[in-house]
Amino acid sequence: MTNLKAQDSALILIDHQVISMGFIKTQPPEIAKLNSVTMVKAAKVLDIPNVWTSSTEDDNQDWWIPELAEVDPEAYASRIKRTGIVDSWDDPEFVRAVEATGRRTLIMAGTTNDGCLVYTALSAKQAGYDVYAVLDAGGSVFQYSEEVARLRMIQAGVNLITTAAVLGELAKDWATPEGAQIRRLLAENLTTTIGGFGLAK
Repeated sequence: MTNLKAQDSALILIDHQVISMGFIKTQPPEIAKLNSVTMVKAAKVLDIPNVWTSSTEDDNQDWWIPELAEVDPEAYASRIKRTGIVDSWDDPEFVRAVEATGRRTLIMAGTTNDGCLVYTALSAKQAGYDVYAVLDAGGSVFQYSEEVARLRMIQAGVNLITTAAVLGELAKDWATPEGAQIRRLLAENLTTTIGGFGLAK
């Protein structure tokens, strides 16, 4: 395992779609969305490339989360729209997009950790990438399926991490101009999470 470095990393978002977010029951879906938006904002600060993919977006009319599209219109426009492939890594267009970033460390989040995330994380790890699975930028339907997904990823050598830990490890130094921006993003995230969602108990 290596430490996260912005210049080595790409941000991968899998199936962050409006209806799909409703399957998250292990934490408030709003927190998963907030954490995903925060990571995309941080990626823009640190010049980290994004690869996004959606599942049966048109057939199910399950559109990409608009707040994410607003933060990075370019990543939204170039998202890979899978038409049924479950494991994103089985989609050649998705793999080509990841390879085109030139990065070997993938900071990866999926709407459902026990579905969208786990399959792609395992496959990317098997393909030789260093994978960081951001657990609080998604969730699962059931707690036990969440725990099993985490166990599978750990056994395969995937690094489990949270949004706050990603931001801190990438920032390196709060005193730099980029670090100061990331610190503000983290403060906004934590203030919203703790205050806005009633978690300050």
